[in-house]
Amino acid sequence: MTAARREDTGPGDGRILDDPGGMRELSRHIGRGRCVLFDFDGPLCRLFPDGASAPLADVLRRHLAARGALDLLPPDALVSIDPQAVLRAVDQARHGDALVAELEELLVAGEQAAAAIAPPTPHADLLVRRLGSAGVRMAVTTNNSPSAVAVFLKRAGLYGYFAGHVYGRTDDPRQLKPNPHCLLRALEGLEARADEAVMIGDTATDHRAADFAGVAFAGYAADTDEAKGLWEAGADFVFSRYDLLSLMIPASSS
Repeated sequence: MTAARREDTGPGDGRILDDPGGMRELSRHIGRGRCVLFDFDGPLCRLFPDGASAPLADVLRRHLAARGALDLLPPDALVSIDPQAVLRAVDQARHGDALVAELEELLVAGEQAAAAIAPPTPHADLLVRRLGSAGVRMAVTTNNSPSAVAVFLKRAGLYGYFAGHVYGRTDDPRQLKPNPHCLLRALEGLEARADEAVMIGDTATDHRAADFAGVAFAGYAADTDEAKGLWEAGADFVFSRYDLLSLMIPASSS
């Protein structure tokens, strides 16, 4: 195992990104439970890199303005670059309203278009293939549209490894993470217990959802800034090197 890089230090308490001991423990947990739940945007691809979600958020706001409903948005949703923030705000104001379904349709179309060109997360495909060859059960648990996930996975040649186990946004925004709904659906679909699974996520929201579901959590961070955010959210282990982790997963389930 390669030693962690000196610059990959945690927030002053000795934690390091890609800690070798943590990497070994994660691989052992995967080996015991044989079940991994991936978040989508971040752990598998960069769906909206460098703020690319902002135009889609504007599309949703323009739709609200055309419907005379822009006043449903609180100040933070009026300026957010996250289109899901717009969807959540309108659902909170008018749960079950047709306007929520209209925004969802626009959001799905935007996510599908983004998934068609989204850059893959470095070496995530390597880990997915290694897990697949080892017989590990896998699912995607995400706040994004399942159809957008399918677009990316098919493009990346990874769709078959998940065997249809993609659990994403439903027609009820109240079920979005940190609600553990998608994780619980994945566990049921994979016929797995919570203590058998590991979730790989990249946000505090992912960590909270895993905690609510009773699932172990491993944070994926592209850099030390992202890692610090995960540590501050309570993640015990954060890594950035799928290539290192994949080396620790046995090539077969013998």
